[in-house]
Amino acid sequence: MSFKCEICGKGALVGHNVSHANNKTKKRSLPNLQSVRAIVAGTPKRVRTCMRCLKAGKVAKA
Repeated sequence: MSFKCEICGKGALVGHNVSHANNKTKKRSLPNLQSVRAIVAGTPKRVRTCMRCLKAGKVAKA
């Protein structure tokens, strides 16, 4: 299961942790995904969506 919002498509971000000595290590930031029951095409279905979409009301909860 991928870390991707099924509504807006927001996924994982990749960057670097940078130390004082300028050493760089990879880091990965994951979106705050929640599994909710939503109305999709008239029937309730379980979707993984980010909190930004839930707060904005883009998801009609079942």
